[in-house]
Amino acid sequence: MFNSDVRSLLAIGIDLVSLASSAKRAGYQVYAADYFGDLDLQHICIKYKSIVRQKPAKSCGRFELDFKPEAFLPLTKSLLQENEIDAVLLSSGLDDYFDIFCELNDLVPILGNSSQTVKNVREKPKFFEELKHLGIPHPETAIVTDVKEAIKIAAEIEYPVVLKPSRGFGGIGIRIAKSPQELRRAFQEVLVFDDNILIQKHVIGAHISISFLASHNVVKILTINEQLIGVPYTFQSEPFGYCGNIVPFHSANLISGKCEHITRKIALHFGLIGSNGIDLVISKENVPYVIEINPRFQGTLECVERVLGINLVKAHVNACLHGSLPTVRRKNFTFSTRLILFAPKQVIVPDLTIFKEVRDIPFPKTVIEKGEPLCSIVTESSRNDSLQKAKKIAKVIYRTLSPVSNL
Repeated sequence: MFNSDVRSLLAIGIDLVSLASSAKRAGYQVYAADYFGDLDLQHICIKYKSIVRQKPAKSCGRFELDFKPEAFLPLTKSLLQENEIDAVLLSSGLDDYFDIFCELNDLVPILGNSSQTVKNVREKPKFFEELKHLGIPHPETAIVTDVKEAIKIAAEIEYPVVLKPSRGFGGIGIRIAKSPQELRRAFQEVLVFDDNILIQKHVIGAHISISFLASHNVVKILTINEQLIGVPYTFQSEPFGYCGNIVPFHSANLISGKCEHITRKIALHFGLIGSNGIDLVISKENVPYVIEINPRFQGTLECVERVLGINLVKAHVNACLHGSLPTVRRKNFTFSTRLILFAPKQVIVPDLTIFKEVRDIPFPKTVIEKGEPLCSIVTESSRNDSLQKAKKIAKVIYRTLSPVSNL
């Protein structure tokens, strides 16, 4: 149970800098239990603890090997012992770990969707079955545990198919198969990430997301966003890896009515509240296919705030506690790009605080492994100009990286 007077917030998850910054601008005392423990997060929070402890000449490790969601529990307990915290804000990382979600909520209330609501939208086969009843387009989906079963289902739903871990985020571990031979290889690659594997019909089209707010019987789309997926110039090694976004989607007006209908149906049916996101693929026929729900703050947060001129944390708190949603009006011709960079090889990081557009900044002289997140760049202008500006800054940053042999 919450008091209406929330003063201190604990941000928990993997992508926290923009979330913590928004909370601070909204006037809250901000704490964080983070994965990476970036330099700029330290400057935002009163206190933070992180799973990765960045030090000069020390590697930040490999996320897919080192990430243990249960590690957020002792970080949270430690912060609660030393500080008065009223509520939790969730970023990415815990969507599919319902037991940990419940343990966190027992420690300090999570401001947003209940654990049961999160479970209802993140347990994929059941979720897609609900979408079928609602008449919402989605790729045909099944969950498999062995390759023979996967080959049988792929033949039924027809190739090409997508294989992905049943629990995950950021597009990590997703593979396409166009034949039984490719499926066998893809299955083994995805098996590294999860024993339970989702197999879906591959929908070809534009990857987008919807950022929306909900409270009780009211749903408001904030923005429809273009997703940057598997972008080679960011050195993202995953073919479907999340590399950022451009807000808003340049062709949003063509699908806004359909997205409004889908968002309202999903939010009201599942009882979503606060800030949420929907990932979709828009087919060549302009049909939006729902891929998944993100029942927490999204990676688009800072871009949405820039384009709409709102504070998303304040809006989320008001939606959850008071049932009120903000009036939003997009700034004319304004687009905001977030570009996430990855290490092209094992590198030593310079001081990136000299770039005012850079976020998620590692401590200088730390070691980033090949393919691991390096930093984010956030720009604002017209669509093409904001993207080109981000790409230019990325080129400069890549030129400043040093090989580990220089240590």
